[in-house]
Amino acid sequence: MPVIYGIHPVKEALATGAVERLLVAEGKPHPRIHELVTAARGRGIEVRAVPRAVLDRHAPGANHQGVVAFSAGRALCDLVELLRPEAGTPLLLLLDGVEDPHNLGAILRSADGAGATGVILPKRRSAPLSDAVWRASAGAAAYVPVARVVNVAETIRALQADGIRVVGADAAAGRPFYAENLTGPVALVLGGEGQGLHRLVRERCDALVNLPMRGRVSSLNVSVSAAILLYEAVRQRATAL
Repeated sequence: MPVIYGIHPVKEALATGAVERLLVAEGKPHPRIHELVTAARGRGIEVRAVPRAVLDRHAPGANHQGVVAFSAGRALCDLVELLRPEAGTPLLLLLDGVEDPHNLGAILRSADGAGATGVILPKRRSAPLSDAVWRASAGAAAYVPVARVVNVAETIRALQADGIRVVGADAAAGRPFYAENLTGPVALVLGGEGQGLHRLVRERCDALVNLPMRGRVSSLNVSVSAAILLYEAVRQRATAL
């Protein structure tokens, strides 16, 4: 059961209906925590006042700000659910081995902000949807549909068969991301920390693009790359209207 702590993340989780139980520090609550308690009780959610030591145990070493929430988490969906027509023109993220929970959380936050229709994760070599992911996503993990698949390369074939263009981010690609048409149904593929895209995944993509680096560092963090690609798709789609 994911643990969410901190006033803002808990507020976001409450807004989604994802919270099952709320713990707050004993004593007179801060006005913002009082608002959370009122909102939780209004939704019929169990609220308990406990010693700060209890909160410290549930959020070790963290600045929980006197509030901890427990969530059942968002249920994973099937790939076919992400491709339903009512979901809109597909703007998907397919992650090929992102194992850092903070990166995954940041990616989910960007996916929510950009209006992505879903995120696809492999069952292996991927961070689980843990409490660390929830915290890093600032609550976005409750909103973004997430599907897990067995094989990324085979999933690319399934997406292509459904009319979705698959565009991979690869540092060695000769085409910059802003030169690629991202206005139609598209799945953006990003590799994991350090290794990038696996060879077969890279070969299956319809196109490969790079994010030009003008400085001395050779690449960007995967969550930053995801945000850049997502918002380039948003920009292109808005311009095309």
